[in-house]
Amino acid sequence: MSTLPVAVHTAAQVRALDRHASDDLTIPSYTLMTRAGEAALATLRGCWPSAQRVAVVCGPGNNGGDGYVLARLAREQRLEVAAIGLHEPGRLQGDARRAHDDFVAAGGTVGAWRANCLRGVDVVVDAIFGVGLSRPVAGVAAEAIAAINACDAHVFALDIPSGLHADTGEILGDAVHAARTLTFLGLKLGFYLGEGPNCVGVVMFDGLELPAQALAHVASTAVLIDEAAVAELLPPRRRTTHKGQQGSVLVIGGNTGMAGAARMAGEAALRAGAGLVTVATRKENVAAIVGARPELLCRGIDTAQELTALIAHADVLAIGPGLGQDVWAQAMFDAALGAQRRTVIDADALNLLAQAPRANTDWILTPHPGEAGRLLGKSAAEVQRDRLGAARAIAARYGCTVVLKGAGSLVVSQEGLPAICDRGNPGMASAGMGDVLTGIVAGVVAQGADLAAAARVGVLVHALAGDMAARRGERGLLATDLLPYLPTCVNPSQRS
Repeated sequence: MSTLPVAVHTAAQVRALDRHASDDLTIPSYTLMTRAGEAALATLRGCWPSAQRVAVVCGPGNNGGDGYVLARLAREQRLEVAAIGLHEPGRLQGDARRAHDDFVAAGGTVGAWRANCLRGVDVVVDAIFGVGLSRPVAGVAAEAIAAINACDAHVFALDIPSGLHADTGEILGDAVHAARTLTFLGLKLGFYLGEGPNCVGVVMFDGLELPAQALAHVASTAVLIDEAAVAELLPPRRRTTHKGQQGSVLVIGGNTGMAGAARMAGEAALRAGAGLVTVATRKENVAAIVGARPELLCRGIDTAQELTALIAHADVLAIGPGLGQDVWAQAMFDAALGAQRRTVIDADALNLLAQAPRANTDWILTPHPGEAGRLLGKSAAEVQRDRLGAARAIAARYGCTVVLKGAGSLVVSQEGLPAICDRGNPGMASAGMGDVLTGIVAGVVAQGADLAAAARVGVLVHALAGDMAARRGERGLLATDLLPYLPTCVNPSQRS
């Protein structure tokens, strides 16, 4: 098994890669199936070394064939294996039939599905459906999936959890919720969209011994954000660096009762590396913000003219955290968006933008699904059903870079492939996390980064800090818990 590649594919692209291996590289398809079974057994033994009793639930296609290879090899290693076929004996064809027959010839017995067949096993291997599934599961397959999810064993999915749509992450009736998924040849887009993150568990990858140039033969649909991007965008500083070379950020927000949002965004921008950060807010918030974080400059403002004077000295604007939607907020919004500055737009600034849409290539929008829906005139549920399509539509309509927040946050810009963040955790579903993200992204932009690159790195840094903070536990995680970890995340070359 190898580390995860960065390329993310649709089911059709993975099938094209499979054909390339068979047709152009002349690797027999059964050889690939055997390699998949070998990799699956090695993963199973590595993840659950004390497991002795294994149930392999096999469907009628090549995913089931992978399962039969695994079952045969597991028996050879003296594991107690129950192979369970969810198919009529005569339905198997091609490589799947060969894998089944080889298992039987080696002394294995294929049992039919029954209600209690998973009782007492240590690991259940899901080899029911592969990437070709496009309709809701039914019948014995649905019964088996429900039983797999209800059993006490570790659940291990081969290639993709059965019942999960490989392209959209939609659950097709019901889907296996795996502890680990070992996927072959290419990462599937559906792992990171819709309900995919709830189903795949820890994703692992095996390229089935194809050469690197073969894995790059088929175009991908998206890419994972790689940690190497942080080191590339934020290299070690020169000894003679001064704060004026690290850019200045102006955070605009903190309406009455919402000073904390602006303060969190401001501190996040500082901890991401911006040289100077100013918060433009309601006058009554100044003392609280400066008292909590004296490194922030803070200006109480009442009018657009006052804000314009501050904008003149800023390289990057971050507008929205705690902004509100009253007359003051509208005046701040209009002044900021008319200033021709690189701008990160979040929270209520997004809601104001949705009311009067306009486009600008110098913007980064950071909506959650509800805000994304308002930007598009859709519901949050519609956005979640097609997250990638929604992010692309926002980027096209508003002419900007978009960060669609959520599990598997997406970064879509006018150029290049969409980027997916596979880090972060459910503890980050709490108030203020978006304000921290806004500050991080603005702080990275201030250091001279391209907007799309800054959005990708900012999203990853935010997620990495969230994972570090969650080591004490996910439930109860606060947005400010991330702040102490940000310097570690934006200085990858200095980690011990």
